[in-house]
Amino acid sequence: MAQKGHGRVTDREYRARRLIHARRADVEPFIAMDVLSAARKLEAQGRSIVHMEIGEPSFPAPQAARDAAAEALKGGLIGYTEALGLPALRSRIARHYRDVYGLDISPARIAVTTGSSGGFLLAFLTLFNPGDRVGIASPGYPPYRTFLTALGLEPVEIDLDAESRWALDADAIEKTHSKTPLAGLLIASPANPTGTIITPEALKGLCATCDALGIRLVSDEIYHGLTYGAEAETALRFDGRAVVVNSFSKYWCMTGWRIGWLVVPEELERPVERLAQNLFISAPKLSQVAAIAALDAKEELENVRAVYARNRARLLNELPKAGMDSFLPADGAFYLYADVGRFTNDSVAFARAMLEEGGVAATPGLDFDRGNGNRFLRFSFAGSESESVEAISRIANWLSRR
Repeated sequence: MAQKGHGRVTDREYRARRLIHARRADVEPFIAMDVLSAARKLEAQGRSIVHMEIGEPSFPAPQAARDAAAEALKGGLIGYTEALGLPALRSRIARHYRDVYGLDISPARIAVTTGSSGGFLLAFLTLFNPGDRVGIASPGYPPYRTFLTALGLEPVEIDLDAESRWALDADAIEKTHSKTPLAGLLIASPANPTGTIITPEALKGLCATCDALGIRLVSDEIYHGLTYGAEAETALRFDGRAVVVNSFSKYWCMTGWRIGWLVVPEELERPVERLAQNLFISAPKLSQVAAIAALDAKEELENVRAVYARNRARLLNELPKAGMDSFLPADGAFYLYADVGRFTNDSVAFARAMLEEGGVAATPGLDFDRGNGNRFLRFSFAGSESESVEAISRIANWLSRR
């Protein structure tokens, strides 16, 4: 038995230490994934469940992307690529910015990442030091908080409401910064869970405010392309030093391929590359090859977006008839954030009952807003049209029985 003193511990103390996980792993669960797990268990029992809990397209990757991956597999070896990605993919993404936004972005500023999650990790590690405060919207995507907390950063939640259209603006940043000085700000447009787009004017004001206050801006643009009316603008239009996170998961229907990208200012190219080399080596080559082809599949992907648009219109028209009538029209993404306060003050219990009794899976608002999410549900309309029709029917029948 080891003796105490001079750094030694007993065998019992050593065994006890091995059973304790690091504090950074002590994070909140991602409730949407817990709902998915519960829904899968019901399906394993033979139940029919309509899935509206997960932000995942129900369509496969574009045919051209799948064909490119299949052709690459014929070559046998699928190895590492450069840490920042295949030059051909980085150049093609740069062309995407010229085609869509009219911006000239050097391919050297683009880092291909293992999904947007890998992009957020690289961005936060590059921009911030432990203890730094980073502002995030509430409601907002739950892993934002988790990423920041696990990295020793302090998420500062900025409460939004229907009056502000759930959108951050310059005034909210100035007020927050005056009370709790921020090192960074993370914005999302279109946003999860609300689907809100930050208008170009508001985005310009946000960028100018961050620049004036010395706040580093990170812009989550993974739902760009999925809009229904006004287009989403990139933060790069107004701030060349912003770090943009994007992904092939949503518009390009490539969630499981785990492929995304960052656009970083020139001074961060090498720091991001060094971190990528050590943390990931490279994003999956097969996914990169597929992504190049996906960027040329606009016609197919616009057909998918048209399905989402019809699903959205159906929900906006039919849910109020069932009594669920308090929500803002979603500008983008594929979510509807509904106020269910007239039915419950416990969105977790409400979602569980709707799943078990009504056969529809949705995510409780507490996943996105720990203060006021108890009266909200998020519905994803990324499924097929038949699924949206069935979901509305089931929700209406279930609510009529309550």
